[in-house]
Amino acid sequence: MTRRRGGSVLEIALFVPILVTLLVGMVQIGKITYVYYTLRKTLYTMGRFVAAQQGVNFCDDTDAAVLAAKNFALSGISSDDSTDPIIPTLTADMISVSVERYDPESGLPVACDCSVTGCDAANGGGSPNFVVVSIPNGFEVDPRIPFLTLNPILLRPMVRVPYGGT
Repeated sequence: MTRRRGGSVLEIALFVPILVTLLVGMVQIGKITYVYYTLRKTLYTMGRFVAAQQGVNFCDDTDAAVLAAKNFALSGISSDDSTDPIIPTLTADMISVSVERYDPESGLPVACDCSVTGCDAANGGGSPNFVVVSIPNGFEVDPRIPFLTLNPILLRPMVRVPYGGT
């Protein structure tokens, strides 16, 4: 009888590290999913904010409306970039804003170039159909799972919002 108790202690000693690793792994997958959807919601908020503005020049990276949208998405305040961001390691430089128009031949949205025939509002270009906000170089998330060494995971969320400004 006593020999069986030693066997069950050995089985538990082998099983507990595997169980802990699986539980921590599930928590890390939940963390990565939460960060991804927080990033998407942040980008969507920025896209909606800038798509509703009037007279936005998407060909100018320093346009006041685009900078205000980035500040609003990062901190919740459009006029001040000194407050703490919602996602601590996300910066305005990581976010890219571009515009798209429907292609008349294919009917699909394609990137709108910065020209008179494109979407350059400063040179008399037309309005875009969509505002695309993304993190093109990715946002790094480091999963931490005991007994495993993992590389950072790059999240590349992208949102496409209909343009409603003029």
